[in-house]
Amino acid sequence: MIRKIIHIDEEKCNGCGLCAKACHEGAIDIVDGKAKLMREHFCDGFGDCLPNCPTGAISFEEREAPAYDAEAVKESQRKKAEEQAMSEHEKKLMEEMKQHAAGHGCPGSRFMQLRRSEEPAGEAAPQTAAVHAKPVSRLNQWPCQIKLLPTRAPFYDGAKLLIAADCTAYAYANMHEDFMKGKVTLVGCPKLDAVDYSEKLTEIIANNDIRSVTIVRMEVPCCGGLQRAAETALRNSGKFIPWQVVTITRDGRILED
Repeated sequence: MIRKIIHIDEEKCNGCGLCAKACHEGAIDIVDGKAKLMREHFCDGFGDCLPNCPTGAISFEEREAPAYDAEAVKESQRKKAEEQAMSEHEKKLMEEMKQHAAGHGCPGSRFMQLRRSEEPAGEAAPQTAAVHAKPVSRLNQWPCQIKLLPTRAPFYDGAKLLIAADCTAYAYANMHEDFMKGKVTLVGCPKLDAVDYSEKLTEIIANNDIRSVTIVRMEVPCCGGLQRAAETALRNSGKFIPWQVVTITRDGRILED
């Protein structure tokens, strides 16, 4: 059909993008530094973009063009509004998920849920079971470092969190059975990582169905940073979740209150 539609003179266009911002219908894009009418059926011919052009590159013309499609414009505006409303966290998560799906990124940081049986494979004779039973790992997901863990993942659903200082697994001999069993384990050291974990821990607790939190730290002062980050995250999450702190001494005992 013959109708009034805008024309953009690329010679005059300086690529400032003001016309694209002024076009509420989203008909104009900036391509290779120049404004272009990319969706003719989005242009309503009213010319909101004209007064915003500082170089006079935009004018009206009457020519063969597809009819203005109001429904397509509304759908495009709806999608754009959803994208703008999406939080930075969600954008980051979506990109993270895309990378995992495409096989990009460090293979060692791709998250997975590990299925653990309650008992180790094989059975020892009853009288020697306690002495000779082979220890098994109770790590239920990968990765386990706080810096590498995603903020959302299936293994958080209904999970009990263990937030543990790196050194606790070395100092306390029965870490797997007494603390890690049945939990999602998050490991970190605020002194070595030199970061504040509270923001990430807040996202994990706030955005997932977390049932409880256990903080296991060493008695040394630097471990206080991990405890404070976890406590801050619990407060900032806006949730009431049962939690406890367990302190391990340097010689491998649980410090009693």
